[in-house]
Amino acid sequence: MSNSPKQIQLIQPDDWHLHIRDGEVMKDVLVDTARQFARAIIMPNLKPPVTTVALANAYRTRIEASLESLGIVRFTPLMTLYLTDNTSADEVHKAKAAGITAFKLYPAGATTNSDAGVSDIKRCYGVLEAMQTVGMPLLVHGEVTSADIDIFDREAVFIDRVLEPLRKDFPELKIVFEHITTKQAAHYVRDAQTNGKNSLAATITPQHLLMNRNAIFAGGIRPHNYCLPVLKREEHRVALLEVATSGSPRFFLGTDSAPHSKGAKEAACGCAGCYSAFNALGLYAEAFESVGKLDKLEGFASLFGPDFYSLPRNTKTISLVKQAQSIPAELPLGDETIVPLRAGEAIAWSLA
Repeated sequence: MSNSPKQIQLIQPDDWHLHIRDGEVMKDVLVDTARQFARAIIMPNLKPPVTTVALANAYRTRIEASLESLGIVRFTPLMTLYLTDNTSADEVHKAKAAGITAFKLYPAGATTNSDAGVSDIKRCYGVLEAMQTVGMPLLVHGEVTSADIDIFDREAVFIDRVLEPLRKDFPELKIVFEHITTKQAAHYVRDAQTNGKNSLAATITPQHLLMNRNAIFAGGIRPHNYCLPVLKREEHRVALLEVATSGSPRFFLGTDSAPHSKGAKEAACGCAGCYSAFNALGLYAEAFESVGKLDKLEGFASLFGPDFYSLPRNTKTISLVKQAQSIPAELPLGDETIVPLRAGEAIAWSLA
């Protein structure tokens, strides 16, 4: 593949980190997502959180009903459970039997709807032992939440205080370090020793490949560029782009697309999250093209994720064309509207 083609054909990608919410809002999100992706890991941080197999099955039923009502037949939600201090090893075995894809670790208070998250990872060691035994992946929001740690340092501190000890205690536990944002995280995952086992990977969002923290403050506060983990310095963006386009199977696509209404974002205490579901693949193509690595996009978007999760690769293909696409200023979101990432701007790549 040329590094500046006019059209790219890819095995259809999957989104390995997605928020779709619930109710009528979910339908608008599913339309945007299913236009590009065949499967998606569905985040469990609803109110109340999805903490049991019964709750996950009920959520999946609501998703499938929404898909049916929209006439979408080629999209598979991959369900996850929200890890808490009270999760039991028995629930892990139930989850494995029920086809739940993974458990999600939110440190308490780290992000949207994470108040029920884990207060101390050691409280979960019995559960993690069960997960390691049955081969259930742990998806990690990798930040510490101590008030004395600067918000821009919380991911790097998490590696030292939580992730490295966790991996030493559970060397065969499959871990996805989600939405990484720093050079430290990129290099940690790239260089980690895993004893030959496919046990550590990371997802990267489009906003962290395309923007640094200046984007939050360009000409004033830009709430629609605010997400958690927060955008970092340019040196970190460059490091993320380097590993994403390297061809390493440890890095794959996870948008962390997080829908919040325009009013909830443009508020005195606005919500964290960027909505990239509308145009995610075009954004990733722009990032990869910026460093002449479009030939590496298919691995990152379509191959490495299924391989890590031991799922079959998709067989259908989709195409992107080098054709400018204007991103709408707003999109419908239930009874309200949402401002997508790069709203009002043109991006170079569109779905064929």
